[in-house]
Amino acid sequence: MKTVKIIGVPEHFNLPWHLAIEEGAFEERGINLEWTEVPEGTGRMSQMLKNNDTDLAIILTEGIVKSITEGNPVKIIQEYIASPLLWGIHVAAKSSFNSLDDLKNTTAAISRYGSGSHLMSYVQATNMGWDTENLKFNIINNLDGAVEGLSTGTADYFMWERFTTKPLVDKGIFKHLGNCPTPWPCFVLVGTNSFLKENGNILNHILEIINMYTAEFKQIPRIDSTLANRYQQKLEDIQEWLNITEWSQKQLPEPTLTNVQNTLKKLNLIDSILPSEEILN
Repeated sequence: MKTVKIIGVPEHFNLPWHLAIEEGAFEERGINLEWTEVPEGTGRMSQMLKNNDTDLAIILTEGIVKSITEGNPVKIIQEYIASPLLWGIHVAAKSSFNSLDDLKNTTAAISRYGSGSHLMSYVQATNMGWDTENLKFNIINNLDGAVEGLSTGTADYFMWERFTTKPLVDKGIFKHLGNCPTPWPCFVLVGTNSFLKENGNILNHILEIINMYTAEFKQIPRIDSTLANRYQQKLEDIQEWLNITEWSQKQLPEPTLTNVQNTLKKLNLIDSILPSEEILN
């Protein structure tokens, strides 16, 4: 048995991995795939990849591209989710903010620097025509930290995946002011260079399995109910999410990678643009 470590966020996007693990699909190929949930998100996962605490990760495209340009020895193996991520923009339910315009020059809660919540606040500010030089941040680590930060006023707004945060809106903890979709496919599968160099055959087996599961995922009978129950979501919210979400079984296209790098460079979030062969496996 070859043990392979993989990390990802505890969100509904990753259910195909859990199903494949639970059904013994990797074990049948002699692979013990160890999944670890990382609720802190992309910034924390980038650090874990850099530290060799994991072999593989399902991670936000913009976050890992930024990290690779900063020297993280990692490559993108393929797209995982081909559709954009819908970032919900939230404030405390009792706050006086009632529109996105009200958030100009306020403080954004972010899980950590280099995370999706950090990088997408720049995309959102640009969409609104705000000066990104005036953006202010408070690190809250995870969703629980965001609830505390917004309720105590140490931060004013928080961007996180729309459907993951919807239960907090329904409970009257957050108020939802709008959405900001990523301008590219949102999640990619990545691996450390050391793992990729030594485990080509193992990786092929992993890809074969997960791509089969994701290709058939939406056809699983009552998958909407399974997702709703497992992730404590309303059935209609999961159905809406399924309608706008597409899994991928191919490599991230070079023009897409170029768009990601150009956008990050324009926002002064990366210093240099790398050739695609230094980022794509």
